Amino acid sequence: MTEKHIQITHEYSLIEDIFQAYYDARKSKRNSNSSLGFEIEYEKNLVKLFREINQRSYKPKPYSAFIIEKPVKREVFASEFRDRVVHHLIFNYLNPIFDPLFINDSYSCRIGKGTSYGIKRADYFIKSCSQNYKKDAYIMKLDIEGYFMSIDKTILFEIIKKQIINRQDKLNCELDLILFLLEVVIFSDPTRNCIIKSGREAWQGLPKSKSLFFSGNNKGLPIGNLTSQLFANIYLNEIDQFIKRELKLKYYGRYVDDMIFVDIDKERLIWAIKKIKEYLVNNLSLKLHPKKIYLQHTSKGVDFLGVFIRPYRVLVGKRIKRNFYNRVYDELFILNFLDLKPTDYRDANGFTIRFRQLVNSYLGMLRQSDSYMIRKGVTELIIDMFDGVFVSDDDFGVLCLSKKCQSLGLD
Repeated sequence: MTEKHIQITHEYSLIEDIFQAYYDARKSKRNSNSSLGFEIEYEKNLVKLFREINQRSYKPKPYSAFIIEKPVKREVFASEFRDRVVHHLIFNYLNPIFDPLFINDSYSCRIGKGTSYGIKRADYFIKSCSQNYKKDAYIMKLDIEGYFMSIDKTILFEIIKKQIINRQDKLNCELDLILFLLEVVIFSDPTRNCIIKSGREAWQGLPKSKSLFFSGNNKGLPIGNLTSQLFANIYLNEIDQFIKRELKLKYYGRYVDDMIFVDIDKERLIWAIKKIKEYLVNNLSLKLHPKKIYLQHTSKGVDFLGVFIRPYRVLVGKRIKRNFYNRVYDELFILNFLDLKPTDYRDANGFTIRFRQLVNSYLGMLRQSDSYMIRKGVTELIIDMFDGVFVSDDDFGVLCLSKKCQSLGLD
């Protein structure tokens, strides 16, 4: 095959990959203003994006910065839809290479993992290590101070670069292409020329360690990006491997930077804190949060991923319960304010679909704990308030549309 034919093959493969990344990106952002504007002439826009990437002239557009208050106060930098397509493109290239390298107990943003899997594993760690609470064992939790804002971009880039060079046989694109995209995305500065959507007073009360505006040169990743979620796992995979291979701690799991350990030897866990601190500082330029070190006997239980794991029970966390109640009551207030009737829901900006998705997302979290009475109380209130619009399963774990509303096409 001639060099020209090889180049044509690479270009054809790239345009296919960009279209696939577009389809992936629009699944979750299809109704945003950015995605709707892109979709008007999406083929033309994708071809333009292809040319920019293929000619190595691609540059991200300015971000939009704003503050959200729920479930916790957080700074968000939202990228343009075209840039989200690029994030999915990078993810599709990198994830098949890196996901097999992650330990089983890395739970965040991975297919088949997530919070429910992390909760089950933490419960298993405790029961297995303590022989179902018959033997003494200890639980430790560690957290990294200002994790996303402290990630060193140069270290991150070198970690990824080393792995993809060593595993080029697994790479489904040209090496220089992915290195170009990685360098552009990783080293871009979201704060530069960003569009401030929230009032500047909205940042009051947000610690500097949680803001990219104070993260320092070549530090920090925007929390909302798909690539940031993958990069966060890649970055801390270094400490995962150290803990499992060097410290040889069997019962260990991590969700983003929330780390949990279980061991029969309390002194061994104290020793591990020192070793982990040293590794993070020397290799990843990170610090453990000094106020978020938890070390207790298993009989005391532990708060992990929104639930409280105690002997023989898993209880829903206070924050999830409070947020669930608040969100449901906020939506019911909107319902009363709009004075809607069941037959009006179809035209109320997708109110029925959005509300049901909201409730079911919380019910899904609640099902990971002993929360039957909470689910029953809120679900019955919703069914009563909506007067025949919704029904529930016997376990009050899923909110469904009634047959009457399905016939009206409200789903």
